[in-house]
Amino acid sequence: QVQLVESGGGKAQPGGSLTLSCAASGFTFSFYAMGWVRQAPGKDLEWVSRIGTSDSNSDTYYPDSVKGRFTISRDNAKNSLYLQMNNLKPEDTAMYFCAKVPDGLRDVNSRGRGTQVTVSS
Repeated sequence: QVQLVESGGGKAQPGGSLTLSCAASGFTFSFYAMGWVRQAPGKDLEWVSRIGTSDSNSDTYYPDSVKGRFTISRDNAKNSLYLQMNNLKPEDTAMYFCAKVPDGLRDVNSRGRGTQVTVSS
């Protein structure tokens, strides 16, 4: 049974930073590309980062909206996924989910329950 448990969300001021973590279990973590998706109030789920299977963190994707501010990484030995978020903006306010690629966007069983990030002054 796939389990993805996010932590690290909370409130931050504009320009601030937060680091999200995801603990994975129930599947062979190192076999899967992983990512983070988010859902802002009234909006659709969207990918904010993806990473390939390797620990080298060289195979990554970011949309323009977060490029240069967010950094995804993984530690296969710890079955963990991370998202470092810097220079946060109010429009980054959303529920953030750890997700398996590619199904995490359309399959609720391929993502965690989420952690709330609120950016406000």
